[in-house]
Amino acid sequence: MSSQQTSQWEAPESVVQKLLRWLFEVTPFILKRMLYGLVTLVLVVVIITSIIYIAPVDPARLTKGQRTDAASIELTRKKFGLDKPLPLQILSYINDVSPISFHNTSSDFKEKYQPLLSIPFGGTALAIKAPYLRDSYQRSGRRVIDILKEAIPKTLLLAVTSIFIASIIGIFLGVIASLKQNSWFDNLAVSLSVFGYSLPSYVSASILAIVFGFYLAHITGLNIQGDLYGYNDYTGEDYIVWKNLFLPALALGIRPVAIITQLTRSAMLDILSQDYIRTARAKGLKKFTIVFKHALRNALNPIVTAISGWFAALLAGAFFVEAVFNFKGLGWELINALMNYDRPLLLGAVLFAAVVFVLMNIIVDILYAIIDPQVSVGK
Repeated sequence: MSSQQTSQWEAPESVVQKLLRWLFEVTPFILKRMLYGLVTLVLVVVIITSIIYIAPVDPARLTKGQRTDAASIELTRKKFGLDKPLPLQILSYINDVSPISFHNTSSDFKEKYQPLLSIPFGGTALAIKAPYLRDSYQRSGRRVIDILKEAIPKTLLLAVTSIFIASIIGIFLGVIASLKQNSWFDNLAVSLSVFGYSLPSYVSASILAIVFGFYLAHITGLNIQGDLYGYNDYTGEDYIVWKNLFLPALALGIRPVAIITQLTRSAMLDILSQDYIRTARAKGLKKFTIVFKHALRNALNPIVTAISGWFAALLAGAFFVEAVFNFKGLGWELINALMNYDRPLLLGAVLFAAVVFVLMNIIVDILYAIIDPQVSVGK
């Protein structure tokens, strides 16, 4: 067998070895970050739960109405567990959302918590389960997890669409502005990015809704408001109204565009002034290769941080934009929960937002190691 054939047989093995070595290095880092994330989530649950439970509002009276008799209010308080001391209420909620928890083996134990595994001892059981986010106070007793399952996909699609548009436009404008420094295009891009970042999302959402959804509706065909799903009266089925996604995604993406443009421009200007870029130019490499293969790749670290941070923010905080367009996603549900003081739904939405931010931080750190070989996730 020739040396060329031997190298061909050895090449796949070396790739596998590199992959296994990288996985071996990254595993301790991921486990450590997951532990940090778990601690963060516990602190978020404790602090947010304490703040919400301490608020001087009676959910039982809000649920039953101001003219309800005292006996009915007391029964509702007992049903929600509001008759217990405040520390016990907080500990009870933390126990419910914990994946490993202790519960009384009552008749509705399995139906309520749906444990994957339960170990009974006496009248108590150790349960391994998915987090139980309880039932909504204001939504006819619906399970909070079911409400979030309906709302999160809408907001997820909105956030992905928005950050995709913002990333493409922002990176393009930033690269062109850095290549044409101090030109009219550079000045225009910087000015628009400053204006876009200074414009609150609900203001841009209102302007876009009025201009393109009302005054120019006969041209654009867009609605001033509308949910992602519509209802067909003839078939009795829901369908996706894609045009209702465009204006909210555009309104939500204006501020990320501004940040990504400025970060891309600054990072590219710094990279383009480096010695190895001048060396690449002296070697006669094509401008496209220098800009996109060498400069842009090394400038991606702050851009990835901005994109991931904004994606998490859009996914967890598209409140006002969804309210303006009546886009019934997670933000819309959270605003209603705040207005009606629906504790379980409010806490469930906040907990989801915390999980999103923790996971995005872990993913970004791993992406650093992929983008920049000088970054070691094993340290």
